[in-house]
Amino acid sequence: MATDFTRLPLRGFQDALHVVVESPRGSTVKLKYEPKLQAFTLSRPLTRGFRYPFDWGFIPSTLGPDGDPLDALVYWDVPTWPGVVLPCRPLGVLMVDQKKRDNQKGERERNDRILLVPVNAARADGLRSYQDLSQREREELEHFFLAVVHFADKDARILGWEGPESAEHLVQQYALKED
Repeated sequence: MATDFTRLPLRGFQDALHVVVESPRGSTVKLKYEPKLQAFTLSRPLTRGFRYPFDWGFIPSTLGPDGDPLDALVYWDVPTWPGVVLPCRPLGVLMVDQKKRDNQKGERERNDRILLVPVNAARADGLRSYQDLSQREREELEHFFLAVVHFADKDARILGWEGPESAEHLVQQYALKED
């Protein structure tokens, strides 16, 4: 029987958040896990010349305001593969809003990106918050997220950054209730 990655446990060993990788670092396409198929599918190619700067995926057992699990960007220096589950700790949240799907009235919804680092990423041991990244690197991440949706008619806007406590709060707010 296949696994529904969206229903994996929220947390693992030592209370680390699980992140399911969809599009690995360096990927030129956005892959998306489809629970009905229990498979990873092609969502869209990225804008020409763009690659994911880090592993991209979601936090299982959550459901955000856009109807999908919470988005996650795993900050580290190696790529993995679609379907890999990484135990991580949060560094912060890049707050984003965009037009709602199939929206005629111009209404907007939040679609934040949680920035995390694997708990066993030894070269990132000193990172405790998004503020430990340079201003330039944070701005590059903001630019990346705006540029990759530019042609997807999402009209995304960056609202700013918040720290690891806000990331934890967001996860708790959108965690699925256990049956």
